[in-house]
Amino acid sequence: MLRATRKEDIFFDYFVEAVENTCHASALLLDLMTHFTNVEEKIKKIEDAEHEGDKHVHKVLEVLNKSFITPIDREDIYLIAKETDNIFDAIEATAHRFSMLNVTAIRPEGIEMAKLIVDCTNELREVMINLREHKKHKNPKDIVKKMGAKSDVLLKERIIEVNRIENIGDVAFRKAMTNLFKNEKDAVEVVKWKQIFELLENTLDACEDVANIIEGVVMKHA
Repeated sequence: MLRATRKEDIFFDYFVEAVENTCHASALLLDLMTHFTNVEEKIKKIEDAEHEGDKHVHKVLEVLNKSFITPIDREDIYLIAKETDNIFDAIEATAHRFSMLNVTAIRPEGIEMAKLIVDCTNELREVMINLREHKKHKNPKDIVKKMGAKSDVLLKERIIEVNRIENIGDVAFRKAMTNLFKNEKDAVEVVKWKQIFELLENTLDACEDVANIIEGVVMKHA
């Protein structure tokens, strides 16, 4: 079970803030793909969300560099921050491809994957909130043990759900690529959407990577 002083709590607060911002960015990406108008304006909003995400990551690393004691291993804090940043980067990279590659219409498989990213980031937010709950458990010891066990189960369930959504994303990615190469006759369109589908899959992978790191943290502190 994780315990932290108020000073150390700040890491968990920053993690929650960062992942909440990935939820915002993923919702913006879905809106861009679902309502494919004012593309440049929507890309700019996603870019702004990514920059805001960078600020959260920098805050975590800045506090980490100044902290002598941390609630979890320093390398785990670093990895969580960097992998969360990878989610932002993948979302922004996907958004920019629509402009860079002069995409004129959205394929339905892309929207399906974007919806999964929204689901995955929302679930990852719950993972972070449950992780933060671990540090709230105080004495007496019997209450701590009871509440800690309950929180642990909830956290593990959330992590499993992130993994489940990512697995659905893998299936959706393979289906999208199969349809693309089987049915699309325009080689340029194949090149465009191959890149986009891969970036969407990378985003889901990044979400799972964060969840897997947290799973490792929970196992260390079980």
